[in-house]
Amino acid sequence: MSAPTLSTGKASAPPPGHHPRPTGPASAREEFVRALRRNVTAHGFLIGAVLCFSFFSWYPMVREFVLAFQKTENGETTWAGWSNLSYVFNDPAFWQAWRNTALFTVLALLLGFAVPFVVAVVLNEFRHAQGYLRLLVYLPVMLPPVASVLLFKYFYDPGYGLFNRILEFLHLPAQQWLQDPGTSMLSVVIASTWMNMGGATLIYLAALQGIPGELYEAAELDGAGLLRKIWHVTIPQTRLILSLLLLMQIIATMQVFTEPFLLTNGAGPEGSTTTVVYLIYQYAFNFNNYGGAAALGLLLLVVLAGFSAVYVRLSRSSED
Repeated sequence: MSAPTLSTGKASAPPPGHHPRPTGPASAREEFVRALRRNVTAHGFLIGAVLCFSFFSWYPMVREFVLAFQKTENGETTWAGWSNLSYVFNDPAFWQAWRNTALFTVLALLLGFAVPFVVAVVLNEFRHAQGYLRLLVYLPVMLPPVASVLLFKYFYDPGYGLFNRILEFLHLPAQQWLQDPGTSMLSVVIASTWMNMGGATLIYLAALQGIPGELYEAAELDGAGLLRKIWHVTIPQTRLILSLLLLMQIIATMQVFTEPFLLTNGAGPEGSTTTVVYLIYQYAFNFNNYGGAAALGLLLLVVLAGFSAVYVRLSRSSED
């Protein structure tokens, strides 16, 4: 039987580096002050972000909605009702602008949606110098948009442009790229695709590198070739990214302005490159018709919101 341990009556010393936590009313106040400081800082950043969104995004949208139903004459603003929308619908340039915008969107999707995916698939097959290739693909995105457009304007020049020099070298007839109504829109699409494909390519490449290699190995054991592996493995595994970028590209291409404005002075030959956003610019800054510009912008907002709603509905259906 062991002997009982005698207590010395002295408290054991705390371990080194230990700082006892104060208790009592003073400690409660300190905890409250620290929590309050953390919350004030977090809410301060949150309020700042909300104010920025409110001032630069939400307020312009509300103001545009109000302007769409107002008319300003001789410095006096009055309620116009549906007259701005009626004026826009009766403008012959309205329907031409929508046709051109739809054509640009379709051509931009055929090139700007497919080309980055193909380039990403090719880059994913490289095992060396992939970083340099990614930089090379993304380089056009880092250039200022105006500089890129002016570069293509030089390429499209009918006299000394690079593209016509290539056609002459191939013994093909030269083209009036930006001066011909039949090729002006395609020329704008080519320039826009080259300028913006880098970001989509890197997103696709990141999605491709996340696909398990076992899926490709199983497809190879089943005798699948390159195209069948892309169709049965690559596309299903990147379906979410493909659908998201499709929506983003539709929204971006329907708001195109910089490329036609700088390449073809906006309207283009016979109005072949007049887009909806350029028509809004004309209403506001050339015709001083801010009500018509706001009404047309409101219609564009409704169309883009419709595309977004369809995307959300299809996404929910696929998840279910």
